[in-house]
Amino acid sequence: MERFYRFEAKDVSVTVDLRVGHVREFSAEQGGRTVRPLHTAPWVEDEAIGQDDTIPPNIRWLSGDFFCAPFGLNDLEQGPPHGWSANSEWEHLSTERQGEAVTARFALKRKILGARLEKHFTLRDGHPFLYEHHIFFGGEGRIPVANHAITRFGQAGGRLSFSPKAWGETPAKPLEGDPGRGRSALAYPARFGDLSRLPRADGSFADLREYPPAERHEDFVMLVEAPGNALGWAAAVRWDSEEIFLSLKNPADFPITMLWFSNGGRDYAPWNGRHIGVLGIEEGRTYGGAGHRASIADNLLAKAGIPTALDLDPGGSVSVRNIIGGIVLPQGWQSVEAVEPAGGSVRLVNDVGASLDVPCDLDFLGG
Repeated sequence: MERFYRFEAKDVSVTVDLRVGHVREFSAEQGGRTVRPLHTAPWVEDEAIGQDDTIPPNIRWLSGDFFCAPFGLNDLEQGPPHGWSANSEWEHLSTERQGEAVTARFALKRKILGARLEKHFTLRDGHPFLYEHHIFFGGEGRIPVANHAITRFGQAGGRLSFSPKAWGETPAKPLEGDPGRGRSALAYPARFGDLSRLPRADGSFADLREYPPAERHEDFVMLVEAPGNALGWAAAVRWDSEEIFLSLKNPADFPITMLWFSNGGRDYAPWNGRHIGVLGIEEGRTYGGAGHRASIADNLLAKAGIPTALDLDPGGSVSVRNIIGGIVLPQGWQSVEAVEPAGGSVRLVNDVGASLDVPCDLDFLGG
């Protein structure tokens, strides 16, 4: 099969790894620079790892961004973590240009709960964004879903900011609880309302907005969108690259943001302590990483009125949308404090009130 499919619009391009549906590379040209905001694991071209069937395909070819259906533990239909959507082959169906937009359509070769899953990726001339639309046709049942973007920080670290959140929490157990295999640094379980006071296992606190919050660690945090937010967003200022990774969503689609801190905290293959400075910014409709069964059960988020699964339509279709992109960090900027619609653009505002308008079709998100 064809391994990769690449398409482009003016000043922006994307490459999809058809083996697993991951975005292998996204790049945008801005002011004479090429911005590449997404991360690819250092072992993806290692033939020995690529042929090791004991490692899920999602990990063997870990890169960029991918769609999880279900997100987390795949314990209903039984399959690899994050579902076949992130672990098996996709077929390129078509690529069409309409005006200033180019859309490529892909279909998962497997069905999920009887549904056909397609991804429609759109690039727009001069927009430093990838517009992602995932559609389930038919099927029956409920399924937790999420987009799983990954970015990476250099030694200088960076600054994180988000649309207002109701609260944050860590799951019941750490990602790495066996010191013979790795280590987690945060407290589990823990719930917090102040992002500047992220509880650590040793009783101290970290500022979630500063990357990294610890050294040599593997951790997971879930942030719940505050009620009334019309636009959900996450921004990662990356000092070394002088870039901003930006994630945009409709909270009605994805009411939570999950953060996967992968910073040298796993010592076993293929990680081997070398997956450093990585952050997953994962927009989801799921009960954190608890898995399929937990997400469709009467869990604590569902009891609070926060949807944790998508209801499939046997006679129709259901879908979710999000936008990811990369922007050159304006000179003198330290952080992004607000992200707002601005008439055909998205406006970023920094900590002293300076603003930057970037071409963006926020109508794509709906709502």
